[in-house]
Parts: sequence; structure tokens; C-alpha cells
Amino acid sequence: MSSASTGTDGRYAVPDDRAGGPNDRRAAAEWRDARVVEVAHPSTDAVVLRLAVPERVQHHPGQHYVVRLRAPDGYTAQRSYSVASAPADDLVELFVERISDGEVSGYLADVVEPGDELEVRGPIGRWFVWNGRAPAVAIGGGSGVAPLVGMLRHATDLGHPERLRLAVSATTRDRLPYADELEAAGARIALTRAPGGSRLDMAAIAALVDPDVTVFLCGSARFTGAMETLLVDAGQPAGTIRVERFGPTG
Repeated sequence: MSSASTGTDGRYAVPDDRAGGPNDRRAAAEWRDARVVEVAHPSTDAVVLRLAVPERVQHHPGQHYVVRLRAPDGYTAQRSYSVASAPADDLVELFVERISDGEVSGYLADVVEPGDELEVRGPIGRWFVWNGRAPAVAIGGGSGVAPLVGMLRHATDLGHPERLRLAVSATTRDRLPYADELEAAGARIALTRAPGGSRLDMAAIAALVDPDVTVFLCGSARFTGAMETLLVDAGQPAGTIRVERFGPTG
């Protein structure tokens, strides 16, 4: 059911810019019972879930899934999580940060075990996607790095990790998801509250500016707003910046 095509990058599928045709989008809108295959806790306030999704529509780097929980009395709560796995991965990987009083994130972080089933819908999103063919810049803050890791893994699968330049920010290294992987990829890492820490300031952002590439920016509203202002002030055309904002929901 995938709309991906195999091109000059070898055996790995290169997602189409349209992020799926009508049939894929209809299939992605259906709820499915995904099986939890792996559960990892990289920190006390986060969990990484790897899911086997039946009749899966191949995702595009940058897309997300909705996870829905259902109580015995019929009450439901749902939350969206970006995909951190590459399209070529057999499983769908979601990074979940536990939010204070979060109904869904708390359950996923504290209760879910391998073998459990979760209702999911996706992949979703057509704007914040990167097919890996053209160079791009990706900037993320905190758990906003998750979709960027999916892009990085896709670029690596294609054999062209140099096509994606990365800059990420967190308060401390243990609060940065996928820190080892990002560091190994040569990402610029700013740790704002670490000893001798740094920020993604104007100089750091100016070094990433390229009017000919798309910039993918993901994080909280405060982070993305600040970074978008710096990018535009440094000369990045506003029309080349794609933003994915996140935050807690009720």
C-alpha cells in the first residue's frame, strides 16, 4: 500500500513528496490494533515503544501516529507522537515523553509492556515530511528531535547522511532523546543547563542558513518561535521553513 518508490538511492524506498496517495491516506485514517514488540526507558520520564502495525502504510520521515487509550467504561483519550524510525524499519518507533498529569503519556511510560496492544491511527501528516532526496536542515528541541531522528535514519539508510544537517537543544544531555545517535551523526548539540553549556544562538543558526534548502523545525511553541525568528533574521526565507509544534493537551 505504500506510495514510496525505489530510485537511484538503492534498495531503500524513497517516499514521494506527496506523502501518500488517496488510498494510503484512507488506510492511514483507520484505527488498528498494533502489538507492542519492544519497550525501552531511556530516562525516568520517557519511553520508547516499537510497534508492529498490521497492514501498515509505510510512513514518511516526519509523520506521526495517534495512539488511543480506551477505558472499560468507554472513555477514550488520545495523543499524537512522531515516528522516530526510518521507513525501511519493519517496526514503528515512537518516543513518548511523560507529561505531568498526562493521561496517555503516563500510561504508555508506566504501564505498557511487550505483548500489549494499542489502538493506533497513522501515519499522518503531509507538510512536515522529507523524502531524503535533497539536502535539508533539521532543528529540534527536547522531544522534538524524534521526527528528526527518523529523517536521520532514513538518510543513513539511503547512504547519504550528509544530506541532513542537524542542530538540537535540550537542558542537559540526559534530557536529550537519542543523544548518542545524534552525537555520532555530527549534530550540533546545545545543552542550556549543563556545565559550560551553550544555546542555539544567532551565530549557531546563521551557520545553518541556506536559502536553497528546506528547514524542518520541531519542538515546543516557545522553542520553535525563537528559532524561526533567528532563522529569518539570519537570512533563511520564511517560505522554506516547516514547523511542527507540540505541547501538552487536556
